[in-house]
Amino acid sequence: MTAGDSGAVLKRERVRDHILQLIESLRPGDAIPSERTLCADLNVSRPTLRAAVDELVAAGLLVREHGRGMFVAPEKITQELVSDSHGMTLPQASGTWSSRLLEFTTIAAGARVGRKLSLSPAADIVYAARLRLVDGAPMAIEHLHIRADLVPALTAQELEAGDLYEHLRERHRVHVRDAAQTIEPTVVSQAEGRLLEVPHLSPALLFERLTNDTEGRPVEYVHSIYRGDRYRIVSRLTLDSSHTHGTPPETGFIPGMPPGTVTQWEATPTTPR
Repeated sequence: MTAGDSGAVLKRERVRDHILQLIESLRPGDAIPSERTLCADLNVSRPTLRAAVDELVAAGLLVREHGRGMFVAPEKITQELVSDSHGMTLPQASGTWSSRLLEFTTIAAGARVGRKLSLSPAADIVYAARLRLVDGAPMAIEHLHIRADLVPALTAQELEAGDLYEHLRERHRVHVRDAAQTIEPTVVSQAEGRLLEVPHLSPALLFERLTNDTEGRPVEYVHSIYRGDRYRIVSRLTLDSSHTHGTPPETGFIPGMPPGTVTQWEATPTTPR
């Protein structure tokens, strides 16, 4: 990297920090000053300013509206992950969640889903697709596959209102115990973009979850697409100061954390129901 390149990066970082301070002092939907005003205040060129703004737009912190300017984006919906010995309990994600059912039917499990649910490929499962909304805005698309033999009387209304696991417990006597979940980055398809009201190939989070009941039976397999611009995951880590000196334990590598400092980390939660 040349000195000129380094200077440009530092300028963009300074601009980014200034705009972040503006965002933190404003509310969602508030306008930030125009590009011309910001360039004059910060004594930077238009390309430098736009590079910093582009980063904040991509991160979901700013929204550009053609002909109107730049505005503070809506707050991100936050799901906190914590270590907990009570299995399925998690802090509720922020916002008011609701569901709109897109599809609800009984079909054969097929080879892949059958393997996950320990079923014959010909066994029946309940398949449901639903759009999850937060405060009325589309946030995620969920594809649920539930063993039909465990929920013969499951209704569409149960998938649109209330907590699904509570319905399973109270109405179907299915008590969920734990879940293994993976999270990875992806992009939305055209169809998903239309439902989530974001452009094609927008960044998203792909969740896959397999839930078991207290008898050790797989109950549901779910894969979901969450908007990358509006949803974020926060992890709480337990740090053990006793390993500050001496040989650290071999706990594996966790991005952003020095090896040996993390003694407890839970990464298999459920997403909001």
